[in-house]
Amino acid sequence: MTTHITVKATRWARGWELEIDNDEYTQVRRLSAARQQVIDYLDTTHPETDHSDWHITIIPSLDEFTAQVEEAKRATQEAAEAQAAAAAKTRATVRSLLDAGISSTDAAIIMGVSKGRISQLARA
Repeated sequence: MTTHITVKATRWARGWELEIDNDEYTQVRRLSAARQQVIDYLDTTHPETDHSDWHITIIPSLDEFTAQVEEAKRATQEAAEAQAAAAAKTRATVRSLLDAGISSTDAAIIMGVSKGRISQLARA
């Protein structure tokens, strides 16, 4: 069974302070190294346990940036959903054009894509 822990990362002058629990802390220069730093710390303080397969979630405390980060993530998700909807609509439109007897060459001109792309969309 994999153990899951959440670590709070707080910025400080030389990087990030990692709060493993109420009385266990370590530091790391970059968040990209935080997971390994937590494992190294736990291996040092609890050598009897293998921490290599633990699922460690690092939660950065961003204070003034939290709202901006969440808004950017939400906008990215909405854009991905809109892109998926647009792709589905494009595939359906191409199929409708071809089913109506419009040639793939003419469908390509109508849709503003290459004839090869029409073929790809029709197969999808």
